[in-house]
Amino acid sequence: MIRNVEAILETIDLRDDAPADEPMRQYYFIKKARELVKAESEKLGRRLTADGETFGCQMNAKDSEKLIGILENIGFEMIEDESADLVFYNTCTVRDNANQRVYGRLGFVHNMKKKNPHKKIALCGCMMQEPSVIEKIQKSYRFVDLIFGTHNIYKFAELLVAMYSSDSMIIDIWKDTDKIVEDLPAERKYAFKSGVNIMYGCNNFCSYCIVPYVRGRERSRNPKDIIREIENLVSEGVVEVMLLGQNVNSYGKTLEEPMTFAQLLQEVEKIEGLERIRFMTSHPKDLSDDLIQVMKHSKKICRHLHLPLQAGSTRILEAMNRRYTKEQYLALAHKIRREIPDISLTTDIIVGFPGETAADVDETIEVVREVQYDNAFTFIYSKRTGTPAATMPNPTSEEEIKENFDRLLAVVHETAEQRSKLLLGETHRVLVEKCNGGSQLTGKLSCDKPVHFEGDACLIGKFVDVKLVEARGFYYMGKINMQEHRLRELLCKAKQNR
Repeated sequence: MIRNVEAILETIDLRDDAPADEPMRQYYFIKKARELVKAESEKLGRRLTADGETFGCQMNAKDSEKLIGILENIGFEMIEDESADLVFYNTCTVRDNANQRVYGRLGFVHNMKKKNPHKKIALCGCMMQEPSVIEKIQKSYRFVDLIFGTHNIYKFAELLVAMYSSDSMIIDIWKDTDKIVEDLPAERKYAFKSGVNIMYGCNNFCSYCIVPYVRGRERSRNPKDIIREIENLVSEGVVEVMLLGQNVNSYGKTLEEPMTFAQLLQEVEKIEGLERIRFMTSHPKDLSDDLIQVMKHSKKICRHLHLPLQAGSTRILEAMNRRYTKEQYLALAHKIRREIPDISLTTDIIVGFPGETAADVDETIEVVREVQYDNAFTFIYSKRTGTPAATMPNPTSEEEIKENFDRLLAVVHETAEQRSKLLLGETHRVLVEKCNGGSQLTGKLSCDKPVHFEGDACLIGKFVDVKLVEARGFYYMGKINMQEHRLRELLCKAKQNR
């Protein structure tokens, strides 16, 4: 990746005007930003440092990898410390507490900036697409240097040049876009797995959700570009990809030559060297029989499906604009379980939506018991200004909402424990992801559940067979196949001695 960047930069003459076409325009500004950062580094007598703080979903994490890749190619040294010379906050705005966390971090770094006047602070992501947020930052956080949103992440190098060339706050927010700009530097968090954007935006307009307003309308990437990106990742050692979209089941509808998500998965599966395929997120209303069949017969698609329920009451689902009923959701879940018996089903559930009663929550609990989720991410409703639900009256007290939430959570834990016990004593293939200190490793099963076990750090990024010896609700304790472990240790030591 770096060699390709350098080859491109060598063709650029900064005496020329910046190209109009992307992504070459951004490579021009990467080179220009290098000069500015180099001059600043020489002035300080050391290399400039940068830190990226990410809030929110996997798509935000993927965006941050792109931002970090650009910063590294410009010449910054990346550190995990907000005292860095440049800090960016890639923000989330799904719930209000995410916004409050960002305001809290800004107060913290403001004190650092007072002691370090050359320090730069950048804000980007979903929260920045809200006009009220921009007004608040301009009024109360005037020390912020750069603000941009979700649609122009790829312009980071160009915006950095503007920031370093100005003493004023730079704000570049787009209301919407039909552009998709890829093929820019990115720094992956993991060498062996990666997220891959297959589409951007959302057309669903659930009444509680701000995402369509901050991420824009749905637009799908060309399948050939997706396949090429994954092939390149595999050539660099990636064995698992996560296909990302706000609603992957509606992939392909905006393409000149439409392709379904099920068809895309079949093409991805053909890539040699790729071991595992994951994806998020699936909207129940768009999940096709073709997708179920592709998953059923696949050797690479993980046995895990995240299928957000949000509520088990048809009355509340209608108010949420989810466009399915309780009965339709249950029929779909049963069909998936019937066709793919070893599937792990997880979900999202909101408690406290305006007008929701204890009886409505009882219906949600019924669905949880019937579907038997392996995990459920449960949230108390958070009002988002600008969404239809924000103006809906909610007579239910906070105490009752908390009581309903606790009742639901208890059942979620109960069903998750029951599901996890089904695999006890079995040996499963695990992708080793990290070392927790000492000799304890953590890996992921195909069903997406973590498993902790003793082993050598040289196994990170490798597949090993692990016997599941203890179920602890949402994760397992395991024991590695010692014969295989010793063989892999010998291979690791042989590579180290070369």
